[in-house]
Amino acid sequence: MRPRTVDEVAGQQPALRPGSPLRRLIEGQGGAAGPLSAILWGPPGTGKTTLAHLVARSADRRFVELSAVTAGVKDVRAVMDRATQDRSLYGRQTVLFLDEIHRFSKAQQDALLPGVENRLVILVAATTENPSFSVIAPLLSRSVLVTLTSLDDDDVRGVVERALVDERGLAGEFTLEEEAREHVVRMAGGDARRALTTLEAAAGVATDERAAGREGEVIPIRLQHVEQAVAHAAVRYDRAGDQHYDVASAFIKSMRGSDVDAALHYLARQLEAGEDPRFIARRIVIAASEDVGLGDPTALQTAVAAMHAVAQIGMPEARIILAQAVVHNALAPKSNAVYVAVNAAIADVRAGRGGPVPPHLRGTGYAGAERLGHGAGYRYSHDEPAGVGSQQFLPDDLLEADVDYYRPTGRGWEERLGPRWAELRRLVRGRRER
Repeated sequence: MRPRTVDEVAGQQPALRPGSPLRRLIEGQGGAAGPLSAILWGPPGTGKTTLAHLVARSADRRFVELSAVTAGVKDVRAVMDRATQDRSLYGRQTVLFLDEIHRFSKAQQDALLPGVENRLVILVAATTENPSFSVIAPLLSRSVLVTLTSLDDDDVRGVVERALVDERGLAGEFTLEEEAREHVVRMAGGDARRALTTLEAAAGVATDERAAGREGEVIPIRLQHVEQAVAHAAVRYDRAGDQHYDVASAFIKSMRGSDVDAALHYLARQLEAGEDPRFIARRIVIAASEDVGLGDPTALQTAVAAMHAVAQIGMPEARIILAQAVVHNALAPKSNAVYVAVNAAIADVRAGRGGPVPPHLRGTGYAGAERLGHGAGYRYSHDEPAGVGSQQFLPDDLLEADVDYYRPTGRGWEERLGPRWAELRRLVRGRRER
């Protein structure tokens, strides 16, 4: 079912728009020095190999495929030597498709430079990792970087529908029931290759079950066939409907309620339903600040690190990173004091409270500031014996009201912060704590 033309490629409309560098490369267009090379960056199953084949098919180019997992400098040089012969003897260009280029060392990538720079080969390199970190700068500067994205559900659904009727696929010999189709799409997670593999395996299960059926009969593929094929039960979860919000809500509340097992259960339900792991990571970051806060300041560090790691690594390994952040959040001492404090401050601002900034706190870095009295009387805190001294920071009305936004709890790290904040208020505001 590999697409034979650009029009058959599912998704990737921005990368394949008319006039785009990749489209021009596929259509055999190029500058005076010949076509550029390209680095295709995207998740698995988004069409990187397919696009390389389309580049090669244009203008009858010779296609050579190497994997950075098994190939070395010797293999690259052999391709370059053969490309030189083909260009000299037959005027034929060579497309070198290098899969997983991020696995090549700097020295191995250096071996590609002469051929790319002289347009001896059209390099189409594929990677699932950020090329800015995994590909050497000279190679990046000589190539067009094309970012590919995971297919959306409609794109995957279209791939599945085409495979059902296409002669290269199931050729109309099977039907796919609605529940089964949606499970295939959900389990694919934006990966067209995974969707086709699941469909083929499910067709095999359905065929075995109907072995005694009538010859030539169209065989229905049902939900249970898909489940048997992928050894996964269908997860009752709709990413676009109520279940999406219900499970996400239960996930957050389980971490807030410190039930590690429940939080991991709802994490698993989201992952198995094909939820975007980046969405989950963002919820964990929010929970780390809203529900844990300064009860355990390291929870936010873990959550943010997990969010960045998930973006770089992807599934299935991302599940481990997410689970670590979930467990940290669930086990951490809880405090919503920061959450309550900022909401209270915003409520005062929206209610019109908070007068002008005190003159001694105003900026002094412009002409006329001194004449206006800005900065006069400001006390530099580092010059105070304790690094803090009595001084007005709040606007007059809020100081008079003695606002008390941040109220540390007695849990976790905040048990230490409570007495310190009370002492700081006493020193700064020069009055006894209530």
